[in-house]
Amino acid sequence: MLSLKAGTARAGNRIAVVTGLLMLAACLLATPRTVIGQEQGVTPTKDTIFARKILMGSIDMNMDEIETMLAPEGTLNLAEGQEHADIISIMLMAFPHMFPASTNQWAQGVDRDPATDTFASPDVWSKFGDFYQRAAAASKIAFDASHAKRGSEFRALILQLRTACNSCHAAYQKID
Repeated sequence: MLSLKAGTARAGNRIAVVTGLLMLAACLLATPRTVIGQEQGVTPTKDTIFARKILMGSIDMNMDEIETMLAPEGTLNLAEGQEHADIISIMLMAFPHMFPASTNQWAQGVDRDPATDTFASPDVWSKFGDFYQRAAAASKIAFDASHAKRGSEFRALILQLRTACNSCHAAYQKID
């Protein structure tokens, strides 16, 4: 009788162990594979660079929409222009936060992947206060444009915004 109880106990333990392993396997399979092997809460550098490129592309697309309206052959729809300017303002507030120190990876003469390699000058990080201030000032101009009462006021603010964008690119973007 004693050996029967021991055999039953061992079988129960095996079932418990197998059940535990199956539960662990289910949890691991349910976990996104990108999280395994990477520290939680830390975005991979290439993903951060890609995300900021997407953000800058969206800012550029909204500027293109506005500048098309303001072109000599364009037709200004002030409400639509204001909406684009508001979106730009919001994006510019977030933009400097897309430059953690780990993304300072510029190297002269290196073949770069246009999607995941940086074109940001190392000056972004060594002069981050200025970079941050420029983004905030451009965001404020875009915000003011989003609240312009007249087309002429909107046009003048968008010209200021273009100048702010171009001067920041000149200071902090590496083309070569």
